[in-house]
Amino acid sequence: MNRDFGALSGATVLITGGAGFVGSNLARMVLSLGAGKVHIVDNLLSAEKGNVPADSRVKFTEGSITDDSVLACVADEYDHIFHLATFHGNQSSISDPLKDHANNLYPTLRLLEHVKGFKKLRKFVYSAAGCAVAEKTMDDAEATVEEDPVSLAMDSPYSISKIAGEFYAVYYHNRHKVPTVRARFQNVYGPGEILGAGQWRGTYATVWRNVTPVFIYKALKGVALPVEGDGAATRDFIFVEDIVRGLISCALYGEGGDVYNLASGAETSVRKLAETINRIAENRGGIEKLPGRGWDKSGKRFGSVVKSREKLGFTADVGLEEGLRKTVEWTKANMAVIEGCIARHAEKMSAAANRI
Repeated sequence: MNRDFGALSGATVLITGGAGFVGSNLARMVLSLGAGKVHIVDNLLSAEKGNVPADSRVKFTEGSITDDSVLACVADEYDHIFHLATFHGNQSSISDPLKDHANNLYPTLRLLEHVKGFKKLRKFVYSAAGCAVAEKTMDDAEATVEEDPVSLAMDSPYSISKIAGEFYAVYYHNRHKVPTVRARFQNVYGPGEILGAGQWRGTYATVWRNVTPVFIYKALKGVALPVEGDGAATRDFIFVEDIVRGLISCALYGEGGDVYNLASGAETSVRKLAETINRIAENRGGIEKLPGRGWDKSGKRFGSVVKSREKLGFTADVGLEEGLRKTVEWTKANMAVIEGCIARHAEKMSAAANRI
């Protein structure tokens, strides 16, 4: 059972990365719950301005939270801060670790330092990554719990930035009493994730980044879905409406300094994901087997839901089949926007292919 969100009525909210996939879905939900003011900060590196809700209660600031001029617009007026700004994603961070640092870890530190003296702030929710703490295994996986030890062997600069962000969140809570709550994401999917959104980020992952929207797009085009390795790797896929409810649960019911998994608790193989999407999209293209990614050691993983259920009253309500059907329908309806973003990067994609 999910708890009541009535406390958001009239609240003032800051969402960094609020024009992105998760951030824009979160903005729409808090507005629907009666938030009085929503301030979105986004540099549009991996987002589209069209995602910003057209609502008189929304203020949009285009720029990085690391910029002095942007921080000057962030005053002690917020009830809740959701820090979702990041650098997408693992592959892009491997290609450009410095850009990952500038757009992932540094914004976290800069924002925490800026708000450390705020008096009105009730919660600072930091979007953490479940992949940074999951055991690196291809054996049978056990649900990753919040208290699992953290390995020094990370797969990417993205994972390093995300776990270091957790360290800073704990430090600023302990040292400066910033009411930080860490929300560990699993693999989020759903309406609003636009392939190729934002600026060119140096690799094919600018477009072909997350597995679910890639599979859905290709399935709707009738082509084979590219499954790396034998498709035995597993993930915990959670629908975007569930993840934003989880974020709100963290803001209203999370304990300052603590961490919670936002997960479905269901382990799904990449091959099963591909087969399910092909069936829903009626794709006869089948599956194309590709070599495994050399950098990716994560293997099999999914998140424990025990703590978030007991402490936050949060559970994921949307099953994979239902969520994928909704996402397929959204993709069909927004194909022109998606293909416009893909086309924007076509020349650089071609140049990148010629360098291989």
